[in-house]
Parts: sequence; structure tokens; C-alpha cells
Amino acid sequence: MAKLKRAFFCSNCGHQLSKWAGKCPTCQQWNTFVEEVIERPKNVPSFTKEKSGSTPVLIQNVEQSKLSRIPLNDDEFNRVLGGGVVPGSMVLFGGEPGVGKSTLMLQLALKNPQLSFLYVSGEESDIQIKMRADRMGVASEQCYVVTETFTPSIFKHIENIKPDIICVDSIQTLHSQNIESSPGSVSQIRECASEFLKFAKKTNTPVFMIGHITKEGQIAGPKLLEHMVDTVLQFEGDRNYIYRLLRTTKNRFGSTNELGIYEMFSGGLREVKNPSELLILSKDEALSGVAIAATVEGIRPFLIEIQALVSSAAYGNPQRSATGFDVKRLNMLLAVLEKRCGFKLSIKDVFLNITGGIKTQDPSVDLAVICAVLSSSEDLAIDQHICFAAEVGLSGEIRTVSKIEQRISEAAKLGFEKIVISHYTDKSIGNKHDGIQVVRVKKIEDVFTLLFS
Repeated sequence: MAKLKRAFFCSNCGHQLSKWAGKCPTCQQWNTFVEEVIERPKNVPSFTKEKSGSTPVLIQNVEQSKLSRIPLNDDEFNRVLGGGVVPGSMVLFGGEPGVGKSTLMLQLALKNPQLSFLYVSGEESDIQIKMRADRMGVASEQCYVVTETFTPSIFKHIENIKPDIICVDSIQTLHSQNIESSPGSVSQIRECASEFLKFAKKTNTPVFMIGHITKEGQIAGPKLLEHMVDTVLQFEGDRNYIYRLLRTTKNRFGSTNELGIYEMFSGGLREVKNPSELLILSKDEALSGVAIAATVEGIRPFLIEIQALVSSAAYGNPQRSATGFDVKRLNMLLAVLEKRCGFKLSIKDVFLNITGGIKTQDPSVDLAVICAVLSSSEDLAIDQHICFAAEVGLSGEIRTVSKIEQRISEAAKLGFEKIVISHYTDKSIGNKHDGIQVVRVKKIEDVFTLLFS
């Protein structure tokens, strides 16, 4: 019997060593090396089709095939992918446990009867998948389900069915006989992903792979996995809220700034066509500490509600807490208010929240954050028909932001009467735009005078 060959792999980046080490020399992480068997059996094919030889050619002589994107019956998913699925692409789909990854993938398979889907499940039985499909109330005659984790068997099913799109749930459950280690190990994930990548590129069949994530929020397995695939999607959402956000962290065929929004209900996931109407609640009376910001994700503008609470510090050190907003940026804005405007906020607790479980890094919400903090500090309500779209600099100046016309149009569509922007915005935008009054300000003092004078 041949002696088994073993090696140590970093579970964070996939670096290989012949002996154990406490610290990875590549990613500098501690205690990440695990031992795995790397002996490859002889005469075992990884993928059914042999790799054909290739010769170098000039780039101008490369014939570009006319492969158009495959549109799906899901506008949010199409937007995030850049207009549809690219043939031969490999998409990695990650997210927290229970956020709805499997539900969204099965829903895509059922809502596109014009395409034949093969749903490969290594986590659920076919009966459990059928129960979920019945709960959605959507039927399709082109959706095939197979519960299999052995890659050679999966490729045999693929060869018989010849599906248009393949979904694997999940890549961490698969195992190949080319690697002796257990499913979910670094080498198994890398080998299985490599086999599906070769298949996708040779047959021009799109492959969706669902991936687990670690407790740090990263996709489980080697970092090489994210480099191998064409697109990496991140499905986010708080279990206490019904909204789910679909973001792109890598996309070789489109923008990485797009955002898809879904609403979770008992029958699956519903597309949110106009998130502004759901994220902003109408109130009978104006409340202090509330401001509306016009933000943009990719090319999609929508309005979000910023809530702030400023109170006297009950203990020696004042608290700073933010949900959906960067705490470091909040501290910076509070320092600007204290230094440039004289508001004594260093001795007060400040809590900030973006409603609906939305997370944003758009600097255009700076002005709305400052206005919400000032409103709560002075206990004076802001007019419900005013929204804000501007960045705040360290010297207290109000700076312009991009795509201001889309933000103004979105605010006007929702019935807002005024929008506060930077004085330095393009002068071609007049004082009245799309039926909404445009107010320009230079300094934070001008904003305070405008709102609370």
C-alpha cells in the first residue's frame, strides 16, 4: 500500500507547507494551518472532457463569439449581475446562515421556465426542496433537482440533462476523488471549484455556487476561490428585518456598485421595485432626531431615514453607537460639529440608526447625519418635506456629491418639497428642479440657520 502524502494548508488563504507552522507566512494569520491528505489516485478523470491544446495567437486575431447575456425573470438579480448571466461564467454566492441564499437560488430556477436548471443540493433532500418549492407557489417543468455531493456523479447527470444553468448548494459539501481529504477542506474546495470552472468555460454553461461564510463574515475556504470565479455576490440582511440586500464584491462583466433589494415573506423573496417608499414611513407629526438622506447605490437612487439620539452621558465615558453607518465616520462628524460649530457633544451619548437594516458607505449621507444629531441635541424637529444630499468636510464645508440629478429626481418623485445640497454643485441645476426646491448651503452654520432659525 502506497504511503499517503500529507501537507498543511492555511484555512484562510490556502498556502501550503510541508510542516505545521503557527503563523501563515502569506496572510499573517495565526493557528490557521490544518493537515490534509494530498495523494492523488491514478487514472481518475477530474472532468469528462479532455483539455485541448492551444497555441499563442495575436490578440487582434482572436475571434470574439457573439454570446449575449442570459436575462432572468428577476430585475434585481439582473441589475446586480450587470444585465443578466454571462454564458460560461462562474458566480459565487455567499451570505449568513438563514439569510435566504438557497431560497433565492431555487426561486430563480422556478421563475425561469424558459431555461433548464439543474439544482445540485448537498445539504437538503429532494423532499425538503419540494416542500420549499410548494411554499413558494411557483412551478416549472424545466427545474431538475439532484441530491449529490460526488463530483464525477454530478457531471454524469449534467451530461445526460444538458441544463442551461447549474446551481450548486453548496461548494463546501462537494468532494472529488482526486483529493483524499474530507469535504469542506481547503484542498477539496479548491479542487471541486476548479472542476466546475473548467466545465463552465468549456461548455459556456453558467454555474452558481453557494458558499458558506466564516464567523468573521468571509466566504469559507481559501481566498483563491474568490479569485477563480468571475463574480462574487454577497447576500446580506438582519433576521430582525424583512429586507435582504444583494451586493457584488467582484464582477468581471459589470459594475460592483449595484444593489438589489428583496423583501422576505412566507412565500419566498419579493423584489423591491421602489425601496424609498418602504424605507421611509409617513408620520402624523414631526419628530426630533430624524432626517432623510438621498443616497445612490450604483446607478440606483433611493431615500433612507437617519435617526439620531443625543442624551447626557450616564457614565464617565460617553457612548458612540451606529447601526448601518461607520462609527469612525460618526466620530469624525461629531468632532467637526464641536470644533467648527461649538456644540458640546463630547460629554453626551450619541446613538445613530439607519432604518430598515440598511448599511451604507455613501458620503452623501453626512449632511443628514449631522442634521439628525443637531435635531436630537436641540430637541427641534426637522420639516418632514426636506431631504439632504451632501458630504461634510473637516473644515465644516458642505461638499458636492456625484449623481445629484438622480437624487433630486427621486426626492421629487416621493413628494419632498426641498432638498439641501452643496453650494458648489453644478450651477446648471437651478433653484427649481423636477418640481422640487433646491437649497444650496456652504457651511454647517448655514444648515443650522436654515432648519432651526
